[in-house]
This record gives sequence, C-alpha cells and structure tokens, in this order.
Amino acid sequence: MRPSGRKLDEMRAVSIETGFTKHAEGSALIKIGHTHVLCTATIEDRVPPFIKGSGLGWVTAEYGMLPRATNTRMRREAAMGKQGGRTVEIQRLIGRSLRAGVDRSALGERQITIDCDVLQADGGTRCASITGGWVALKLAVNKLMKAGDIVSDPLVDPVAAVSCGIYAGQPVLDLDYPEDSEAGVDGNFILTGTGRLIEIQMSAEGQTFSRDQMNQLMDLAEKGVSELVAAQKAATA
Repeated sequence: MRPSGRKLDEMRAVSIETGFTKHAEGSALIKIGHTHVLCTATIEDRVPPFIKGSGLGWVTAEYGMLPRATNTRMRREAAMGKQGGRTVEIQRLIGRSLRAGVDRSALGERQITIDCDVLQADGGTRCASITGGWVALKLAVNKLMKAGDIVSDPLVDPVAAVSCGIYAGQPVLDLDYPEDSEAGVDGNFILTGTGRLIEIQMSAEGQTFSRDQMNQLMDLAEKGVSELVAAQKAATA
C-alpha cells in the first residue's frame, strides 16, 4: 500500500555517521531513507544577552537546505536577502526541542549552536535535524567533559523526532515525500528517550481525524522514536 513498500509501522533505513566534519566540536551525518542532513555543533564561551550572568547555558539551532536538496533547484536564502518563514519556524523548533533534554545549569554559561544543513530531502527533514542534532550535541558535550570544562553531564535525556500521518486511510510511521505530499493528516512528534512529550505538530488537510487515530499515531511515534534513540546511543557509544 505504501509507495516504498514498507509496513505501516516500519521506519526507513536509518544511519548516523559521526565525526563527519573535521573542525566542529561535534558532527553527524544522519540518513533516514533518502533524507540526508549534516548536523554540526559549535561551542562558544558566550550566551545571549537575555541570560548573561544567570549561570545558565543555551542551545540554539540554525537550519537550511542546499539548492539541489530537492527535485528542482531552490534559490539560496542568502541570495534572497532573508530567511523564509518555514526556515525560521524549523530552526526554532530544533532549538527548543534540543533544550528540553538539557540541564542548562550543568552546561554552564556557554552556548552550543547546532547547524542543520539538508543535503538531500525526501520528507522529514526537521525530524532528521532534531535527531541528528542531538548526536552532534552529545559529541560536543563529551568534549567539554573530557576537557574538564564541565563536571556533570548536562544531557539528561536523548531527544528524537519522527513524522507520522494518515496515508490512504491508514496511520503510517515515518512519511517520505510521496506520502507526505498526499497524506490527509500528518504530524511531527518530538519525544525524549524516556517517552516524555516535547512537542506535537499535527494538521489535517482534506480530511479530519479521530481521537482513536491520534492515539494510533502516538503509538507509532513512540515506536519510531525508540528506534531512533537506539541509533543515537549506538552512534555515540
């Protein structure tokens, strides 16, 4: 039934390659099917002005897509002179999602910026960015701990994200682009490794959905996130 031939509750193939770039304090290339995102972490001994002097750290994110990450070429946002609304919304989502798994007092007064660059898009780029971004963040924090710059691990719980939706009348896990473009209902589910909810973005177009269907999508999301967290832990072990 699914264009890819996957089962309703089957994720696309997931791989995470760490240390992908030389200079970043943490880096990971995450591949979820044909969606490929490069995530890098940069540590800076500064924080935004609104928390300066508080002793708290900060985690933020930036997001972008390469011109030929999609089927047709997109203009670089730098060439247009401003970021699009979608880009701003996604990078804010990534930042607040990752912060949900961080003890900012243990991080100390420093900022870690996660850059998420989509090399190839086939649905679920924001979810892949969050999942891969956590790995890059973990690697950067490991460096801080190894250097003795922090004494306790500020990462209290892994964070991962997956999309779920209703395609051809059936709840499905991890939508690729053909499904996402045709789904009557789709959503992004961001959870911690212990199953705590961070954010759910759900919308219907062309049809509505029931409470029972929402529960089914939630069950699928929990299954998918558990598999992604296992991949995160394997990549950073």
